[in-house]
Amino acid sequence: MPKSQKKTQERVAREDVKELWHITPQSMSKDGIKKSFGSSLQYGLAKDRYTATLRDNFMALGMALRDRLVERWIKTQQRYHRQKAKRVYYLSMEFLIGRLLGNHILNLDLWDETQKALEEFGLDLEEIRNEEVDAGLGNGGLGRLAACFLDSMATLGIAGHGYGIRYDYGIFNQKIVNGYQVESPDEWLKHGNPWEFARPEYAQNIQFYGNTKMYHDAQGKLRVEWVNTEDVIAMPYDIPIPGFRNDVVNTLRLWSARGSEEFNFQYFNDGDYESAVYEKVFSENISKVLYPNDATSMGRELRLKQEYFFTAASITDIIRRFKTDNSVFQNFPDKAAIQLNDTHPALAIVEFMRVLLDDEQLEWDTAWDLTVRTFAYTNHTVMPEALECWAVPMFETLLPRHMELIYEINDRFLKALAAEYPGDTDRIRRMSVIEEGNPKKIRMAFLAIIGSHSVNGVSALHTELIKNQLFRDFFEVFPEKFNNKTNGISHRRWLLKANRPLTALITDAIGDGWKKDLNGLRDLIPIRRDQLFKKKWRQVKLENKKVLAELIRQTQGIIVNPDSMFDVQVKRIHEYKRQSLFILYAISEYLRLRENPSGYAVPRTFIFGGKAAPGYFMAKLLIKFINNVANIINHDKINKDKLKIVFLENYRVSLAEKIFPASDLSEQISTAGTEASGTGCMKFMMNGALTVGTHDGANIEIAEAVGPDNIYMFGLRDEEVFELRNRGYDPGAYIQKSPQLREIFHMIGSNFFSPAERGIFEPLVQNLTVSDPFLVCADFEAYAAIQQKISEDYQNKDLWTERAILNVAKSGRFSSDRTICEYARDIWGVSVNGCPRNGKA
Repeated sequence: MPKSQKKTQERVAREDVKELWHITPQSMSKDGIKKSFGSSLQYGLAKDRYTATLRDNFMALGMALRDRLVERWIKTQQRYHRQKAKRVYYLSMEFLIGRLLGNHILNLDLWDETQKALEEFGLDLEEIRNEEVDAGLGNGGLGRLAACFLDSMATLGIAGHGYGIRYDYGIFNQKIVNGYQVESPDEWLKHGNPWEFARPEYAQNIQFYGNTKMYHDAQGKLRVEWVNTEDVIAMPYDIPIPGFRNDVVNTLRLWSARGSEEFNFQYFNDGDYESAVYEKVFSENISKVLYPNDATSMGRELRLKQEYFFTAASITDIIRRFKTDNSVFQNFPDKAAIQLNDTHPALAIVEFMRVLLDDEQLEWDTAWDLTVRTFAYTNHTVMPEALECWAVPMFETLLPRHMELIYEINDRFLKALAAEYPGDTDRIRRMSVIEEGNPKKIRMAFLAIIGSHSVNGVSALHTELIKNQLFRDFFEVFPEKFNNKTNGISHRRWLLKANRPLTALITDAIGDGWKKDLNGLRDLIPIRRDQLFKKKWRQVKLENKKVLAELIRQTQGIIVNPDSMFDVQVKRIHEYKRQSLFILYAISEYLRLRENPSGYAVPRTFIFGGKAAPGYFMAKLLIKFINNVANIINHDKINKDKLKIVFLENYRVSLAEKIFPASDLSEQISTAGTEASGTGCMKFMMNGALTVGTHDGANIEIAEAVGPDNIYMFGLRDEEVFELRNRGYDPGAYIQKSPQLREIFHMIGSNFFSPAERGIFEPLVQNLTVSDPFLVCADFEAYAAIQQKISEDYQNKDLWTERAILNVAKSGRFSSDRTICEYARDIWGVSVNGCPRNGKA
């Protein structure tokens, strides 16, 4: 056969194969969704309209949408490989992604078509959306921030990948029983997850325990091998993360632990059936639960295992992907950026070094240079006691090779430090990664700073605090590493999806360009005084409040007045966040109401929500106190519709999406200098709530954005807090000056709020009146005074509405798109098209 004829046949054969791989894209029309939904129900779930449950309908719709995501997902990943794009890897112990159905419908621009398709089946989209279980793979702001960042990376077209853990049980479900928080397992995977894809072909072998063995290779070079280990399999599950209407779909890869041996036949044959599966069960505990209780040594070891498990699996996966498109390791930082979301993934630095040294056989200086140029670290705390440390004895038993590497990293760092600061032994002690003591401890934040080229805070104040207080020594040595990246939120989740009525009103008024660039909301400023627009704005807010009021009635059995001010604090329950200040003020309002019922002009509904860590006694007692106070006040006949207190059970992402649109006042009242940033404040702002806040975290930047007349700031500033504590803070002196506080503490002490449980709140009273670690009493009078001003302003509906509109108009600065653009430009070295105008509002 002539060569030309043979080549022609080969080309035709290749084209035939290519044609086989070509699949007709799924239709994005109503009819296309109907067809996919019916097909998924019948062929994917083996159900018909007679046997399908609401859960089946959710799964079928999820599968129909998933098909459309997968098309774009595959093309996106092919493009990244073809272009050899620089990858950004976001490592986080938490991804609080919540429900995904509505988010995917929104980002695919299929809301109307999906709604119409379901209506023709006699189904309701909202009912089906409510069937989805929240994926509670996080505890609060840290995990929700990670989820928003993934959304923004996909929307901006960044080749981003998230890495975390596929916990069998997420953040616990919270029930309130007799006022107490009672935890139950969050079985979010119980009925299956339509969004995830198992990837067994990319499973990784993860080592623990064992010992190291040194030897010289054939070339006489010293080598180290980690041997006699106990191994666990890391099984990856991928979740697609779509961008907003841009056909980009990135990946969140979550690792699940599997036993390296499913079954031990020797034990089974000997009749020891429990031991036969022990290794499997023990290994799989690693990914069983989010944040195991670290009050015990076993709990602490499990937590450390979790951190190494997911970072080691992720590093192996990242290097595998790098090698598919690249052959020269020296190019690694040009092709990959790894961002550590707090200190939990800091072990990735040591694992990366281990791979480069032991597996890739690079020299130390080369490996360390590549490591520092690749990694970046985000700090999320301002409190030294919150910085993660690991006891050396436990660590070196679990990860012996990594302990050796940490000692070597520290030794080289301290030698360089001694050369730069000769004779300054105190500095060397302060900055050592190893904290001396019994036992010695590894300071993971210090390791993260040394091993990264960038260290960022998450608000302007927070960054100044870590530079000048928390990490002052390191800032003096590495000033070029430190920078600020104020947090942001995804307006697609928190406005477009959560508040569709307000989205429609805004779009009718200024067009839809703001949906892509949130700075477009500035166009609301010229129309904020338009009487008709303000009237429509108030109507949207009232309807949202009615929705939340009905949910409160259904879930809590409490009837609240939608015309009252919805005054809201929803966040993790912690002393520094000062839910105690909020409830003390609510009691003071109750006293004022009792004293003069006819003169109480502004009805309020005080709304609390949040979970306390299971082992946090004071936070759990505070939940009990709030519920007891609510029970007494809500049942007082003098109250009527003027004052109600609600503690919303089981706060989570899907519940938050109902709360923010309905809120009038956002409580951001942490002690100044304790909240790194806070993103709840941004969600409230974006939905038209005004903020009452301390000079803390992102509150300061919100105040800069909206101006002092459009936010209610109060209380001690961070430098005043510092000075007061140094002088010796005495809460009793502030209580003596405050008749309100004296009466409130007398009521609590006399068991007014606990008639059947006498003395139960004595620890809370002692905490606030004797030590008051977060200066509740010091700020109370200033807080009460600003609240009086808020009540006066709220009565002026036009003024309040104008301020609410202005807050929304200025919220573009707090888009996670802006934050991610700054990370890409300043830290990751990734060029991005479509960043918000000028990078900020």
